[in-house]
Amino acid sequence: MRGHDGAGRCRAAYRDPEHGGVSVLVIGMVAIALLLVLGVVGATSVQLSRIRLLDAADAAALDAADAIDRDTVYERGLGDGVPLTDAGVLEAAGEHLADRGLPPRITGWSLGPGSGSPDGRTAVVVLQGEASIPVVSRILDPFGGGVTITVQSRARSDLE
Repeated sequence: MRGHDGAGRCRAAYRDPEHGGVSVLVIGMVAIALLLVLGVVGATSVQLSRIRLLDAADAAALDAADAIDRDTVYERGLGDGVPLTDAGVLEAAGEHLADRGLPPRITGWSLGPGSGSPDGRTAVVVLQGEASIPVVSRILDPFGGGVTITVQSRARSDLE
C-alpha cells in the first residue's frame, strides 16, 4: 500500500507493531498512581479517625474517673483516691459519649469489652468505632464498608 505525503512523493505505508505501546504504559502508570493516592488517603483517614476515637475515649475516661461510688465512700471513706466500680465507669462513660456527637467519618461507636475499673481506682474505657474511608468505603461496601477501630484509655483521680 502506498500513499502520498503531500509533496507528491510516494512512501510505503506500513503499520508499526509497537504503535500505541506508550498509551498502555501511560494508562498503567496512571492506574498505579491513582491506587497509591487512594491508599494514602485511606490510611490517613483511618489514622485521623483513630485519633478522634482516642480523644473521645480519653474524655470519657476522665469523666468516668470522677464517677464516685457512693456506697463505697459511705462504707470505707475516700482513702487516697476516688473509689470506682465497673457499673459506675460504664454509666459515666456511656453518658459522656451519648452527650458527645460522633466525630466526622465515624459512623457509630460503642463501649467495648474491658471497660470498667479493674482495681477500683482506675477508669478504663475501651471504645470501638466504625470508620468510613473516603471513596474506598463504596468499594468495600460488599465487605462491610468500613474499618473497625478499637482504642483504650485509662484515667485515675488521686486525692492529695
